Amino acid sequence: MASDKIKGYRHLPAFLLLALAHGPGHGAALSARMHELLPLSGVDTGAVYRTLNALEEDGHAVGEWDTSGRGPARKIYRLTQTGWARLDFWREDIAYRARLLAVFLKSADAVQAGRPEPAA
Repeated sequence: MASDKIKGYRHLPAFLLLALAHGPGHGAALSARMHELLPLSGVDTGAVYRTLNALEEDGHAVGEWDTSGRGPARKIYRLTQTGWARLDFWREDIAYRARLLAVFLKSADAVQAGRPEPAA
């Protein structure tokens, strides 16, 4: 899927889906919400909007233009049923990876504890 392949931001679709699960919003609001939910830093605003467009193309989100406020129109995104299913996928995938990494860290700690001292 296109939204899963954004270079340098592998999990950005998952993070934006999580932000959307908390309620609809425009790009800047969703970016702020994503940063409130997760300890992220340095996420490019352009990448957020490209990811939102990809999520919309994939049917995971739907956007509607809001022209009711002052200033420029804003595209308000909301999660679709397909998006909820994709969020479920990401949750399972990340949970699996977290378990795998925990086992790796435990094994690496055991190996590090028995590591020989460097020769002088």
